[in-house]
Amino acid sequence: MTQKERQERSRREIYQAALQEFGTADFDAVTMDSICMNHKISKGMLYHYYANKDELFLSCAGEVFQSLNRYLQSEVASLADQPVLEAIKHYFLLRESFFQSRPQEKHIFENAVFYPPKHLAGRIRALRQPIHEENDRFLRQLLSRMELREGLDRDLAARYLNSIYAVFWTILEQYCPHGHAADLHDTLCEAEKLLNMLLFGVVKLGTSGHSESPPPDGGTD
Repeated sequence: MTQKERQERSRREIYQAALQEFGTADFDAVTMDSICMNHKISKGMLYHYYANKDELFLSCAGEVFQSLNRYLQSEVASLADQPVLEAIKHYFLLRESFFQSRPQEKHIFENAVFYPPKHLAGRIRALRQPIHEENDRFLRQLLSRMELREGLDRDLAARYLNSIYAVFWTILEQYCPHGHAADLHDTLCEAEKLLNMLLFGVVKLGTSGHSESPPPDGGTD
């Protein structure tokens, strides 16, 4: 085995140990000592490749982001010919599909995205930027096929869809009965209902553009 191969093997051994630690515990609960002790890795080897816990966590988060982005890119071609609402629904579900068999990567992703250590937030945003760009590119492609409401332009609509995408799973968890859907089929059904309301609203508008329901005080417009 060459020196390069040994180094690569050592890096992968450290990465797998870190993946298990960060993938089952929050950032603050993991230490370099716990990684060494739980996975029989020498401190010398660990610190040879990673200066501190921050660098190791960023390495794990970065690899999760890259893997997710490659998956998104590989799947979007199959959505291009679908009706717009179907394409949006399935695109929003791709992230959950990716993480279904990757619970440790999902835990790292959620910790990095929703609960990032404050001193690492800027570096995490930079690591996520390719995913943001892929999301924006695909959603703008879908918007080019949609007729927008009067007064909206595609930049505003793209910002809205990107913001929904960022928090969609949090909203869906709150929306589903008991906090979760029973299975993937139920998840698809609930996601479709939720997206329909997010995209088209819940209030029926009259011809004047105002709600047909009376104001809360019982008066008239």
